[in-house]
Amino acid sequence: MMLCAMNNSSTTGAEIVLPAPDLGAELAFWTARGFRLDAIWPADDPEVARLSGLGLCLRLVRGAKGAVTLRLTEGAAALSPGGTRVEVGTPVPVYALPPVQTGFGLRRLSDGDPWVIGRAGMQYRDLVPDRLGGAVIASHIRIPDGGPVPDMVHYHTVGFQLIFCHRGWVDLIYEDQGPAFRLEAGGCVIQPPEIRHRVLHASDNIEVVEVGVPAVHVTTMDHEMVLPNGPANPARRFQGQRFLHHRAAEATWRPGPEGFVTRETGVADATRGVAGVRVLRAVTDAGPMRADAEIHLGFLRSGRMQLIREGQAQSLSEGDAFVLAPAEDLRFAGATEDLEILTVTLPAGGAAA
Repeated sequence: MMLCAMNNSSTTGAEIVLPAPDLGAELAFWTARGFRLDAIWPADDPEVARLSGLGLCLRLVRGAKGAVTLRLTEGAAALSPGGTRVEVGTPVPVYALPPVQTGFGLRRLSDGDPWVIGRAGMQYRDLVPDRLGGAVIASHIRIPDGGPVPDMVHYHTVGFQLIFCHRGWVDLIYEDQGPAFRLEAGGCVIQPPEIRHRVLHASDNIEVVEVGVPAVHVTTMDHEMVLPNGPANPARRFQGQRFLHHRAAEATWRPGPEGFVTRETGVADATRGVAGVRVLRAVTDAGPMRADAEIHLGFLRSGRMQLIREGQAQSLSEGDAFVLAPAEDLRFAGATEDLEILTVTLPAGGAAA
């Protein structure tokens, strides 16, 4: 029986499901014995990993207890005479956007929320309370010690994904985008659905903000592709979206909402309106604003301000993040001269005066 035949498009196959109280230790154990990592999710705090080797497919499930289980993609659930459980289900969950549960949310860096060790040893901090019902994840990610990143060619089953460099720099390489390049502070890339890519090197104390839809999505390793993979094809669309590398040093600041100038990134065009990303810089106190997108996320890159909604003032500073409810009226006040805010809206839109 050939067990290792499952991927995102397969219709038949099987996995051996193993409990993994410590997922990291189990991964190290099996990879040291000839198995390779094929998929892992979620990236910020992995719970499930798929491995293959020696003609077998293994699914490691963090915190699972009990006997070994055989998981099939077809058939019926059962219990064998010897006590082995047989489960039925797809080998890897496919992209599906759950209903958005909107509402105001706030995460302050000073609250001391834990940094969690995620995929490839990166440290993750969650920026969206409750992840809007699973519709979106926004992570503040850091790598304290720079150098080569223990990454491999992989892709994400997502509807939208942004990487915005907050501090430092990181060297990246992408499918059909030519040789490796450096993403520097203030710049960003969007990773279209299932584009193959790899993180190569990072500076000390690099920090990025990553936004993904939906919140839980699969990271799949591509063990066959070698990057770079040939002549660049920057016009290529991946499920309707094209790759974008926005460089802050080449951008132009233009008048934005009252009290701000804005730096557009081109994300709205590259995603055909799926999302919009821009950076706001304060010039005076802002006038009244209204969130006009279903999901509206803000992250303070520098400075301090007060966010006033429903007559209540919330003091914010660098590293804080907020989510606004659709059509919510608000204003910013008390902005310091160095205030700069990254805003992400889904679909493309923003805050209108």
